[in-house]
Amino acid sequence: MDVLHEADINMKELPGRALGWVVSESVMESEFCSACLIRVAPGNTVKPAHSHPAAEEVIHIISGEGQVNIDGVVSDVRTGSTVLFRKEKVHMLRNSGKEEMKVICFFAPRTSIEDYRFHEDAVWD
Repeated sequence: MDVLHEADINMKELPGRALGWVVSESVMESEFCSACLIRVAPGNTVKPAHSHPAAEEVIHIISGEGQVNIDGVVSDVRTGSTVLFRKEKVHMLRNSGKEEMKVICFFAPRTSIEDYRFHEDAVWD
């Protein structure tokens, strides 16, 4: 399969967001990258803080507004913002708006949730 519509994504509820892989070994397999779509409800924070020991992540905010926290540095994001989470940087995303935040996340080299490193001790504030 080389084409997938958003309505056909298998979304899974995780702490602070719903996540569905769009490019992965089980959906559309790519040799070099992976990608997922996340939906973050108003007031929610993607938890726990995490990093990617072997990959970089680029996110693009399709809709909504909030903040990203990268190694303790908080920056505002909104529809149209693109963020780079460099390899091993601890990060979180928060929806501070009144509408759902929709985000596409790209990883290179490809990764999966099993490759995340979680940082339960890292807090937003």
